[in-house]
Amino acid sequence: MNMKKLKMQDVTQYVENNIGTFHEKRIQSLDSLKLVNVLKRKNPYLFKAKYVLTADEIVRGIVDAHISSNEETIFGDWLEGLAIFINGKVYDGRKSGIPNIDLEFDNDGTRYIVTIKSGPNWGNSSQIKKMKTDFSTSKKTLRTSNSKMHIIAVNGCCYGRDNQPDKGDYLSFADNIFGNLFQEKQIFTQNL
Repeated sequence: MNMKKLKMQDVTQYVENNIGTFHEKRIQSLDSLKLVNVLKRKNPYLFKAKYVLTADEIVRGIVDAHISSNEETIFGDWLEGLAIFINGKVYDGRKSGIPNIDLEFDNDGTRYIVTIKSGPNWGNSSQIKKMKTDFSTSKKTLRTSNSKMHIIAVNGCCYGRDNQPDKGDYLSFADNIFGNLFQEKQIFTQNL
């Protein structure tokens, strides 16, 4: 295995240098929030059903929902950057140039293509179907330059659990398994 030792000091430095981006994007999101645009997307019957009657309650609910939704997206993007950074330090992994693939790296003659998600319950059946199609398309793209290339597709989740990592077309790793995925060869050999 072509693994380099990860220095926690490097990870700490990355977090210190980049956590400000997360907070800046949160503020930018609120700065661009326009009540009139948000109200167009809201179901007015839901307010009535939830017994939300005052303007204060409506605005507070809209802002809270907006903040929660955007924070998940913004933090997910930040975690993706962290995962790519760590993999880069350990395996010389890199941000993929292939559409809808987040990370690529080579190890022991195998190319790993990875989508990075915050947690295991990130999408519905049509989104998962699209991910599988993206994996298939990516494999075909990579094999145009090397038809014998061994490629493993991975859906890596930063938190949660997935007790059945082998999904047939791809592997899905979550929580400690994903964290250790790039450090422990036995995880690959046990689950392939």
